[in-house]
Order: sequence, then structure tokens, then C-alpha cells
Amino acid sequence: MKYKIIQRVNPQDRTQSNWYATPVNDGRIDKNDLSKEIVNISALSRGDVSDAIESLLDVIPKYLLMGKSVSLGELGTMRVSFGSKGVEDPKKFHTNLISGVRIVFTPSTELKDQLNRMHFELSHGQDNDPETDDNNDEDDDNQNNGPVED
Repeated sequence: MKYKIIQRVNPQDRTQSNWYATPVNDGRIDKNDLSKEIVNISALSRGDVSDAIESLLDVIPKYLLMGKSVSLGELGTMRVSFGSKGVEDPKKFHTNLISGVRIVFTPSTELKDQLNRMHFELSHGQDNDPETDDNNDEDDDNQNNGPVED
């Protein structure tokens, strides 16, 4: 996994800044790329694989909206989560107090093990010059030292 170094304000002391590693996104793989890859490593046809992926994309949201966790085997589990404002009296609670609805992905033990064995390499592209980096990726706000999980 390639990374670059960027400068950010120190969250513990906003008068200082520190340098942090951030992942370099090496492109995006879409469902067509995935289906081509699966066809190459299986006996399934391109149409069968594409249909299966489309069906998966249709079915997963259905179960998430029903409040179910969706286990994707050795990949991990998806579930819906949210927060709410508190009330002193439960009779005064209303659904408009619910906010921050999101999908949480929890990687499986197998995937976590693979992530823990990941090797890191400093990117030597144009994007890695700390003096000129103006990358504003939303992932840059994530300053932990390991995979994100709930």
C-alpha cells in the first residue's frame, strides 16, 4: 500500500502541526472490473457474474433497511447505525431526533489479519511533495494507525 506524508494541525495542540501518513488511492475498481476478474478465476460466464453482482447490490440494501446485519463471509459484516438526541421522558421521543444514519462495515478476522500484514511504501509521485500537497480527500481526516472499524 502506498502512502504519502501530509502536514496537518496537531489535534492535541492546534498551534502546532505534525506530519502524518495518508493512503494514496491507486484508482477505483468498478463492478465491471470485478466481474472480469471473477470470470478469469472461475468457471462462470461474464453474464452470470454480472447478474450475481447486480443481484447482490439489489438485495443488500433491502436487508440493511430491514435492520439486519449482512455478513459477507470472509470480507466482513455491514449494518446500519445511527445516533439520536436524548430526551428525559421516553414518551417525548420522536423519530426526528434520530440523526447520523450510516452504514458500518466491520471487517472479518481474516480481512483484519490481511490488513495487519500489509506492507507500506512511500509514494514517489507528484502528489507526495509535502511542500505542495493540497489534497483534500475526506479520508485525510482519519488519523488512526490502523484499519477503520466499529
